[in-house]
Amino acid sequence: MSGVRVPQSVQNKIGKMNFIQYIKDSFDELSNHMTWISKEDAQKTTVTVAVFTIVFALTVAGIDYVFQTGLDNFFKLF
Repeated sequence: MSGVRVPQSVQNKIGKMNFIQYIKDSFDELSNHMTWISKEDAQKTTVTVAVFTIVFALTVAGIDYVFQTGLDNFFKLF
């Protein structure tokens, strides 16, 4: 390989500085340059997701019960 060799201690220091700057820039981006939904919209969306999750889980449980009952009855024939 050609190029300048950078000592490991310097590489570690540069890597840490870049990571710290990345974290600082991320917080700045999240707090100053993003549009957040209102608290009411977030609550409505959360409730909607929770309701659909429960409905989906109950549907899957119902289908599982039907298949389990059907298979139990089928295997009782033998």
